[in-house]
Amino acid sequence: QVQLVESGGGLVQPGGSLRLSCAASGSIFSINAMGWYRQAPGKQRELVAGITSGGNTNYADSVKGRFTISRDNAKNTAYLQMHSVKPEDTAVYYCHARATMTNYNVLDAWGQGTLVTVSS
Repeated sequence: QVQLVESGGGLVQPGGSLRLSCAASGSIFSINAMGWYRQAPGKQRELVAGITSGGNTNYADSVKGRFTISRDNAKNTAYLQMHSVKPEDTAVYYCHARATMTNYNVLDAWGQGTLVTVSS
């Protein structure tokens, strides 16, 4: 099993910054990819940003230039640095990881979600 623990959510004013963290643990051989998704009330979950083990990244158009995803492979941790946040960024943010376990099974795991509220 892979456990993902997210942190860093909270209330932030429009135009402000916030950094989310996602730490993975378990019998992990390697983490192939990590990503951040979000789900706003009444909307479907959407991809915000993703990063491969090699550091290649992709972003939703709505966050390009404002959000940056990064990872620390030694710590099995991913980060989402959010700048110039807008009220429409308000959502529950979920971390996702695709990991190869020590038994060579490949698993998908989700974090419990962390709420980000952008409001003055």
